[in-house]
Amino acid sequence: MNKEKRVPIIPAKQKLMALVILAIVISLYYLASIVTNSSPARLINGIPHIFEFVFVDLIPPNWSYYSRVLPPLLETWNIALLATSLAVIFCLPISFLAAGNINKKAWFYQTVRFLLNVLRTIPDMILAVMFVAMVGIGALAGVYALFFFSLGILVKLVSETVEAIDPGPLEAIRATGGNIFQVVWFGALPQILPQYVSYSLYVLEINVRASLVLGFVGAGGIGLILRQQMSLFNYGNIAMIIFITFIMVTIIDTVSTSLRKRLV
Repeated sequence: MNKEKRVPIIPAKQKLMALVILAIVISLYYLASIVTNSSPARLINGIPHIFEFVFVDLIPPNWSYYSRVLPPLLETWNIALLATSLAVIFCLPISFLAAGNINKKAWFYQTVRFLLNVLRTIPDMILAVMFVAMVGIGALAGVYALFFFSLGILVKLVSETVEAIDPGPLEAIRATGGNIFQVVWFGALPQILPQYVSYSLYVLEINVRASLVLGFVGAGGIGLILRQQMSLFNYGNIAMIIFITFIMVTIIDTVSTSLRKRLV
């Protein structure tokens, strides 16, 4: 009695393709390791230096330095909050223009998407450097940089949410003679509101962290004094800055995550 030929779960062609892709990925990682002169051995050898830096240089923090840290920390929060608030306001109309089910003019839709893609390709650090050159060192440059950075993220997320909504209410409003503003206000906005608020809180979390880094290029906030203290090798002050920043970011993340879970 002839045994029935077993049919493999994964065809041989797909197995071969998977092996080829895996080999290419491993080769690229190996090439990147050679070009960057990086290896697991170097990382392991550097671990003792990390512990020495943390437990010898940074600990204990200079607790008396907290009074100098609090004002720029508040400035960092204000930069992130103002930039996010402006981006949240301006992203809505642009998001609807970047949604194909709302903006029916193909040339206009493609133009908006292209400009947004260009905006998202510019890193926040580059934006900060540009605005520092334009308006000078300080918090204003940070607000401008984070505004455009946040705008690119929010429009991307919100426009894709708009394109995924139920088209029924939109078509019903159009069929009854509703204009584009009525379609957006009564058909699209109620469907995306929870996600819109959730994305806004998420971007606020990102901006609080990003505003710390932007200070290194002169965009105001606590990053500015962190760079100054690092250049002077005041490790006790650096540890205090890191500690208070960690507490603030943790509180903001906890509150923001809790609000997002309640809304979505």
